[in-house]
Amino acid sequence: MTPETSTTVRDIITKAVERHRDSLLQLSHSIGTHPELAFEEFHAAAEVADVLERAGFAVERGAYGLPTALESVYGNGDCTVALVAEYDALPGIGHACGHNVIAGAAVGAALALKDVAETLNLRVKLLGTPAEEAGGGKILMLEQGAWDDADFSLMVHGFTGPQIPCASFTTQAYEHITVTFTGRAAHAAAAPHEGVNAGDAATLAQVALGLLRQQLKTSVVVASFVECGGAATNIIPGQSTIQVEIRAFDEDDWFDASTRVRACIEGAAMASGCQVRIERTEEPYAPMRQHPDLARYWDGNIEELGYRIEVPAASGGGGSTDMGNVSLFLPSIHPSLSFRNCDAVPHTLEFAEAAVSPAGDRAVIDGALALALTVADVAIDQELRAGLRELRAERAANAVGAELIGTAAEA
Repeated sequence: MTPETSTTVRDIITKAVERHRDSLLQLSHSIGTHPELAFEEFHAAAEVADVLERAGFAVERGAYGLPTALESVYGNGDCTVALVAEYDALPGIGHACGHNVIAGAAVGAALALKDVAETLNLRVKLLGTPAEEAGGGKILMLEQGAWDDADFSLMVHGFTGPQIPCASFTTQAYEHITVTFTGRAAHAAAAPHEGVNAGDAATLAQVALGLLRQQLKTSVVVASFVECGGAATNIIPGQSTIQVEIRAFDEDDWFDASTRVRACIEGAAMASGCQVRIERTEEPYAPMRQHPDLARYWDGNIEELGYRIEVPAASGGGGSTDMGNVSLFLPSIHPSLSFRNCDAVPHTLEFAEAAVSPAGDRAVIDGALALALTVADVAIDQELRAGLRELRAERAANAVGAELIGTAAEA
């Protein structure tokens, strides 16, 4: 493709985003002012689906067995991009993570790419993914093959503070478990020898986890609390419950910590004579792997839009996302996009307000532009495009994602 064609494509994308500006901001505000929790995003999913259907996309509502998931497709090119739209909110504080902005930007990118899909020999796919905040909707969709036909995937997340390089935005693996110790209740004064103290098991587990933390890397976090340790001083508790979460920026560190945490718990059960049950409350989230070539194109486009990239002293991030699991399956990026003139911190009411303010609106439009331009860059880069197609041909369906989940489950 000639440089002249490339310039033309970029001009078409820019004009398309501007043409759809009003509908994109209306979509973002409609979702932002109507927050819905994980797996309950019926309004948001319907709004996204309606916009794409009106634009000529083939839309499947309730895709991959999830009532609030959707898949929309346009074009039949030999390179498929999967754009990702999130739209779930947080309990009590609404869209304090700005998922309305994520959805608006993703839809805007899809609409803009529709206008150049034939020129770029591109197949444009948008996946509406529920329950990022809790539940791991992307993992459930990944297991059902939602990304099997894609060559690469991308999304953007609103943030505050300096604009950092895509590669510097990192996330942690996240695993949450509920631990239940079962012993035998007894009267603490009349027959303590008949009891098997589940409260002791919880205490031993907490002590063991506390001692373990000294031997873990500083990038690994193990947090826990006793949810139930007993009901009365004169009753030896027959059951206790603790909640534990494990986070790490590296999946090997995560696997190691997960194994050692379980050893602490099982040791506490053995020492107290209790039985123990360890249950995952949701699918574990993997760390995000930013693809270097996709990240490079994103950074270049953000700079062209007037953002000054500042390289942080240390990698930014610290939260967790199920997009990490997607990134282990196929080349992906999950950059942050700074809200201009906004100092609200994510996961606060102030950030929820910012997400439907002019700062959030600008992030919708700039995010849509940067996503679409990045996809165009990848499609035009014949060497990168061929490499992505080879990777898709080589990988077995869900092989990497399933391996990650399976390994953690066995830890």
